[in-house]
Amino acid sequence: MAISNSLIASLLISLLLIHLAEADQMVNSNIAGKAKMDCGGACDARCQLSSRPNLCKRACGTCCARCNCVPPGTSGNHEVCPCYANMTTRGNKRKCP
Repeated sequence: MAISNSLIASLLISLLLIHLAEADQMVNSNIAGKAKMDCGGACDARCQLSSRPNLCKRACGTCCARCNCVPPGTSGNHEVCPCYANMTTRGNKRKCP
């Protein structure tokens, strides 16, 4: 009986330690990871001078969601966000405005 009580206690302690280690790992990964960007605001600023703002915002939103980055300004500056700059359409044209 004493062996089974100590076995149960050690199992519970082990499960508690595993749970605490996983929780610590999740907290550390959230701190180390980048925060999600406000794609709506960034794309509104990027597309404000576009001749087709709805199309621009839709493409920019897709690119921002995938890359978590939008270059500053209304055009150019693609070197700031390589993922955004390297996305292309099926016709090998630049996807992101």
